[in-house]
Amino acid sequence: MIVTTTPTIEGRPIATYHGIVVGEAIMGANVVRDIFAQVTDIIGGRSGAYESKLQDARATALGELEDRARDLGANAIVGVDLDYEVVGQSMLMVSASGTAVTVS
Repeated sequence: MIVTTTPTIEGRPIATYHGIVVGEAIMGANVVRDIFAQVTDIIGGRSGAYESKLQDARATALGELEDRARDLGANAIVGVDLDYEVVGQSMLMVSASGTAVTVS
């Protein structure tokens, strides 16, 4: 499955448009991680725990996106957009959307 943020794939003409596909992932953070993140915010630096959670959420959302495109008979997704949101006080949401297509 080719997944790209661009509207086309160079050298691979789009034969069929299958429609918009979306994949979402919502991940909860735990209290210990929140405490370490607050300490990191105070003393400076990166929060590896939250970065890891974001990477997991992004991989899950993109995996769902590919599964939904595959279910439509697509072999590529163009115009992919990733959005990140905070839900509630400690939930991280990643949403991936794009257009499922068949390329030759």
